[in-house]
Amino acid sequence: MTVYVRALETAVPPTLLIQTEARDVFAAQPGLTRLGTRLVSTCFDSAAIDTRYTAVRELTMDSRAENPQFFDPETGLLRSPSTKARNDLFAAEATKLFIEAAHAAVAKCAGIDPLDITHLITVSCTGFFNPGPDYKIVRALGLNPAVQRYHLGFMGCYAAFPALRAAKSFCEADPEAVVLVVCAELCSLHVRTSNDPDTIMGSALFADGAAAAVVTAREVPESTALLHLDHFETVLTPVGEDSMAWNIGDEGFEMVLGNYVPHIIDDHIVGALEPLLARDASLRGLPYRDITHWAIHPGGRSILDKVQSRLELTDEQLVPARETLRNFGNMSSATVLFVLKHILELPPRDGDERICSMAFGPGLTVETGLFTKVRQPVPDTPVPAAAEAESSLA
Repeated sequence: MTVYVRALETAVPPTLLIQTEARDVFAAQPGLTRLGTRLVSTCFDSAAIDTRYTAVRELTMDSRAENPQFFDPETGLLRSPSTKARNDLFAAEATKLFIEAAHAAVAKCAGIDPLDITHLITVSCTGFFNPGPDYKIVRALGLNPAVQRYHLGFMGCYAAFPALRAAKSFCEADPEAVVLVVCAELCSLHVRTSNDPDTIMGSALFADGAAAAVVTAREVPESTALLHLDHFETVLTPVGEDSMAWNIGDEGFEMVLGNYVPHIIDDHIVGALEPLLARDASLRGLPYRDITHWAIHPGGRSILDKVQSRLELTDEQLVPARETLRNFGNMSSATVLFVLKHILELPPRDGDERICSMAFGPGLTVETGLFTKVRQPVPDTPVPAAAEAESSLA
């Protein structure tokens, strides 16, 4: 049985963050040591990011909030709202992104009606509320109230893979199943000023965005099949448990992103790929660069550099990941779906095209997926250009 992704759509909030402007704001915060100021400049400038998007509308010089909680443009000071204040904003703004991405995916899937959705899987690690995003999507899209709902919470950047793997399993168990997978992350809610290198790195990398996919094995003559979901694998590296983590603090969620993470990935990426590629006899022993496409989660520029070097991939094969990082930053679980969408929109080649994909998260966990690109979708209207987005502080 072949399970297809028949729609893959993305969404971002309206406020655009310019990396150089964000750097200057963070570098000007009181309380930074001389080393902290240097780290801000180094982390922001070396991130290979030009723009990001945020759901925190206060993060703009044009903000006129009466009682700013996150940023005061008059003083230039970043504030430290409580975890509750951040989570309240998550409940309001993440709901919008979940619904926008979900609606776009279902609308793009010809031959599939909202009432055809049998399973809904939502994903996020940047906030919590209940009734949650799964409930909100059911109400907003008019899904069957009896749809089976599942939420994958607090897994981190690799969580799109467990969601897609679960969707594939549901479809294999029921050939008539139609699964809607929606990832939405508001990472920018948790940025703060600090001298801590991990916190500074998180402020330089993370952003907000959402992505949704419609997955089914059902025959839908009107709909275009985009991807075959071929195989998935999970590997835990033998080291790195303390190098990447995501904890809840009194003033937001706290990222641990040690500078040794790229080295751990460099040492263990080949072993992490072995069980995935062993699932397909045609790929065993094949040079990595002979697999047409690589959808790598851009956890950061140094991670992409290590993966490219270790696997001897071409610059062209890293373009989807690097361009996603450059234009959107690291949106946690949604990011790899942005990379896959970039690949789907590339000009088609002769025949089907294989895609090897991977994402990394706490543990250190390496999730991998093997897909087949069926054909190119019609390109969507692009995300609003910087000139059309809100002016920003960052």
